[in-house]
Amino acid sequence: MPKRLRMTRRFPVSMTNDAYRTLQRFAAEAGLSADEALVFLFEHFNSVTHHENLTARLRLFKAELEDRKA
Repeated sequence: MPKRLRMTRRFPVSMTNDAYRTLQRFAAEAGLSADEALVFLFEHFNSVTHHENLTARLRLFKAELEDRKA
């Protein structure tokens, strides 16, 4: 029997316009709300990410982070 989708945790989220548009596009293509899309991504994080690509992208993001904050 599938788990019931209960939204029991809430947290304020800030994101860039690009990230927001990507989330909205993904949700629309998947036929989900933005909340449901985030639940899917985080519940299945290890299976929807490629560990080596994630590590490399995270390293690049962190290297650019200070410049992006300015």
